[in-house]
Amino acid sequence: QTSFYGRFRHFLDIIDPRTLFVTESRLKEAVQLLEDYKHGTLPPGVTNKELWGAQKIKQAIIHPDTNETIFMPFRMSGYIPFGTPIVVGLLLPNQTLASTVFWQWLNQSHNACVNYANRNATKPSPTSKFIQGYLGAVISAVSIAVGLNVLVQRANKFTPATRLLIQRFVPFPAVASANICNVVLMRHTELEEGIDVLDNNGNIVGSSRIAAKHALLETALTRVVLPMPILVLPPIIMSILEK
Repeated sequence: QTSFYGRFRHFLDIIDPRTLFVTESRLKEAVQLLEDYKHGTLPPGVTNKELWGAQKIKQAIIHPDTNETIFMPFRMSGYIPFGTPIVVGLLLPNQTLASTVFWQWLNQSHNACVNYANRNATKPSPTSKFIQGYLGAVISAVSIAVGLNVLVQRANKFTPATRLLIQRFVPFPAVASANICNVVLMRHTELEEGIDVLDNNGNIVGSSRIAAKHALLETALTRVVLPMPILVLPPIIMSILEK
């Protein structure tokens, strides 16, 4: 994972939806195999491919800090299959006020649960922080989406075609700003207390607020960039096809 390509392949393993169908017994086998490898008690005949397969299963299902099983819809491997219907809902044309509020609420609820389930759990965080982040994300997303839609509808200078095109892009700024709000509110305690820093051998060498700042900044940036292909490209493609 010292190269971008290596990290990209690693992430493809983590989001592989096939891991959603791994049974409890198969997960236990994978965890046990990795434990045997760690203690040098591997049974004969186990290949590197089998070990990497076990590692893939464990990383996709088990939280690295708590060692608890992550609920299926909130795993990274479940982000695409469970998130796609929500994205379709966000991009539906001719949305009413109620449908705009519903889809933005559902999207932020899903994002909040994914963020919480995959959080950095090296430091304990109270449930109130999660609720605070969730409410902040929902309020910001709904406010921006509804506000932009109202502004566009009242803009008399735009032609109906231009108004429709702009409305199609409304979900992106609403989702992006809410995602940032979600991350900052849910994880701001890390900025105050810092996060654990490890050496090359995985040993904790201290707690750093600078590392926490970098982690939150990069996470917030990805929360802006990740929705772009699915919330920006389809409206552009649709406008070209309609012409």
